[in-house]
Amino acid sequence: MVTNYVTANPPKWAENNPVVWSVFGSLAVVSIGLLFWERRLTSATEDGGRPPTALGRIAAVGNHSMNPPAVSGPVRGRDRELEQIGRLVRGPGGGMVVVCGAGGLGKTTVAAEAAAQAKADGRVVVWIRWQDDPAQLAQDLTHAAHILGLPEERLEEARTGRASLVDAVWDHLATVTGWLIVIDNVDTPARIGPGTESIAAYRGWLRPHGSGTLMVTSRDTSTQTWGPAPTLVALKPLADKTGAKVLMDAAPHAGTEPEAEALSVRLGGLPLALNAAGTYLVIPTSRHRTFTAYHQALASEFGELLGAKHPGAASDPETARQVVRHTWDLSLDQLSQDGYTLARPILQLLALLELAPIPRSLITPDLVTDTTRLEATAATVDAALAGLHQYGLLHSPPPPDAQSGELTVGQFHLHPLVREVMAHTLSRPHPTDLWVTALDQHLAQAVATATSLPGRTGWATARLLAPHLLPHLDRATPHNFTAARATLNRLAVTVRAAGAVSEDLLLRRHVLNAEVAHLGPEHPDTLSSRNNLANSLSRLGEYRQAADLHRQNLTDREHTLGPEHPSTLGSRNNLAICLRDMGEYRQAADLHRQNLTDRERTLGPEHPDTLGSRNNLAVCLGDMGEYRQAADLHRQNLTARERTLGPEHPDTLGSRNNLAGCLQNLGEHQQAADLHRQNLTARERTLGPEHPSTLGSRNNLAVCLQNLGEHQQAADLHRQNLTARERTLGPEHPDTLSSRNNLANSLQVLGGHQQAADLHRQNISAYERTLGPEHPSTLTSRHNLAICLRDMGEHQQAADLHRQNLTDCERTLGPEHPSTLTSRRSLVSAEAALANASPWQRWLPWRH
Repeated sequence: MVTNYVTANPPKWAENNPVVWSVFGSLAVVSIGLLFWERRLTSATEDGGRPPTALGRIAAVGNHSMNPPAVSGPVRGRDRELEQIGRLVRGPGGGMVVVCGAGGLGKTTVAAEAAAQAKADGRVVVWIRWQDDPAQLAQDLTHAAHILGLPEERLEEARTGRASLVDAVWDHLATVTGWLIVIDNVDTPARIGPGTESIAAYRGWLRPHGSGTLMVTSRDTSTQTWGPAPTLVALKPLADKTGAKVLMDAAPHAGTEPEAEALSVRLGGLPLALNAAGTYLVIPTSRHRTFTAYHQALASEFGELLGAKHPGAASDPETARQVVRHTWDLSLDQLSQDGYTLARPILQLLALLELAPIPRSLITPDLVTDTTRLEATAATVDAALAGLHQYGLLHSPPPPDAQSGELTVGQFHLHPLVREVMAHTLSRPHPTDLWVTALDQHLAQAVATATSLPGRTGWATARLLAPHLLPHLDRATPHNFTAARATLNRLAVTVRAAGAVSEDLLLRRHVLNAEVAHLGPEHPDTLSSRNNLANSLSRLGEYRQAADLHRQNLTDREHTLGPEHPSTLGSRNNLAICLRDMGEYRQAADLHRQNLTDRERTLGPEHPDTLGSRNNLAVCLGDMGEYRQAADLHRQNLTARERTLGPEHPDTLGSRNNLAGCLQNLGEHQQAADLHRQNLTARERTLGPEHPSTLGSRNNLAVCLQNLGEHQQAADLHRQNLTARERTLGPEHPDTLSSRNNLANSLQVLGGHQQAADLHRQNISAYERTLGPEHPSTLTSRHNLAICLRDMGEHQQAADLHRQNLTDCERTLGPEHPSTLTSRRSLVSAEAALANASPWQRWLPWRH
């Protein structure tokens, strides 16, 4: 592009014809002289001299602009990256920065915005577009150095071969400050040159040694490519709300921000897709003119909206970069040219899996060969996956903290639109049907392998496999439905053992829905699956839903199997557990007592099911304040389980935990702490440090330490547990709420009254919303908040809460329940404190 500069006020000498012709004559003489000089150099070369550098007119502007592209609108969601680049540009040392990431993330936009900011700060900015042509890059960088004052004599030395041009350019750039050179779209860095030496050697055209800043944009994210010196700014998809702002900028009348945010989520925060959607929505003739309409249309019209082919993309890389369907083809084509022939088919294979992390162990050479019919080895599969990761088409989570003790396995995931486009590019119905058949066989084998590994070895892989097995069951035909269902049930057992309650729920619900459709709602297998789903819901704290399912199962089994059938007793036991979790202790105890009687008579006093009923009855008695009776039953169970199952069997650990809880309620804190510490050690070794049962033991030990006066140790353990439970179970799971309550109690004793009160208020809101205002856990949190308020001098508020609690405890737990007695004593204490408070304390609570 040629830019013409015109002025209405030419200089006076331009109006003097003799002067003008003299100037042109001088230029002509210089040009003729240069021509003869070039011929002389050429003949010198022919006589055996060092060849000159073929640069054409080094100091002349090429046939393209070297100005940065204009940014048409606000750049959203890249403030941190722009600040990182800006610090380097403004800093005194110069250097090199690589803005990298997969296609469609807006690397050029970020670079253009950084260039605009640098230009506004008074820096010289030169924009170079990499055209896969090393000679052109050499000319462009030489021209950039010439703009920055590269002396003619250094150019002459390079022309005559007496000096290396690349060294001459960078020697000069090392002496000049205040510049920013951008080289955009360097997607083939191995071709940069000069020569074949890697960029990381920093002896080629890309170096971090200038006194200004060299900025490169590239799809190559590998530190092996760029070496340790440059700053790598890796772009990620935009956050949901930021993506919504991009859509609102592009199409301000297409809907509300929540609607734009929903569309942004659907598009995975990919700037290229967001811009494509916004551009489409503002065209008056578009069929879909709102965010919601476009969002809904993607389900059936993805191929037309974002997956359509562009006729010019095959021949023009710049066109391909602007089309969602084609932007990743550039990376895949480059990988293929570099010898990674399996990269594209493997990416298409991965796109047939669910939008969830994929275990690396699933992608074997046999799977690749059986699906794609291409020859694959471990080395070629490794290379293809590494290449896809290098170009940002696969993403891996950061390595875990080595001190966490958690078992992890290799895994990766695809961006939602990469997955969708790759799946869309597979021809249908073939080879997709062949691919899916082979994929299902390997998924079943992967589950068999993961579930057969000893101990915790296969847990991490099993958790990753869970979401990918749902379509496996959906695709099952009548003749292989039973096998597919068995695969999911086997996997569910393993993830349940791993404490992965969310994955367990996912699998159990899917199996139940499939069985209802295939077998009917009252088939024995369907009843078993309903029971399993209810147990999963209960483990997630969804007690009401779980109780409804168990009650439905109990009715069906009593009707079809009889009141004492083992399956009927199992449903009655599970319903009682849900009722207990809901605070219905008396009803739960009655059901457990009925079950214990039936099981002792039909199975014997030490059958595992009998021991389970005795344990559950004891737990309910403890909840009702019958601590001594509960402790006797737990001690009887612990002895039997240690003898029949061993000291570290999960059921034995459960009995030891429950006995310790009763001893604690009886004031025998040291014995309780010893039992909990024994359990915690065993569970950390056999289950891992963040298994739900391990967290339970750590919580219970911390409570004992609190009662023993070890307040700081208790607070540290509760804080560790709260962090783990919030991350693994969510902020409102009952176990998370319990940890938050216990941490608040520890902080209260340590003098952190305000922190404790805030935590208790947070818990009360969650309990009231999820369990109701009169659930025992809600009453406990309200009681603990009142204690905090009393210690803060808020005596009136404390007394009001204690009075409310006493009324609720008397009605729901009875007048003699330990919690009721505690509430009564606390109310008396609060009223006494209120009576003794001075008028200033009573009426001016803000003074505290």
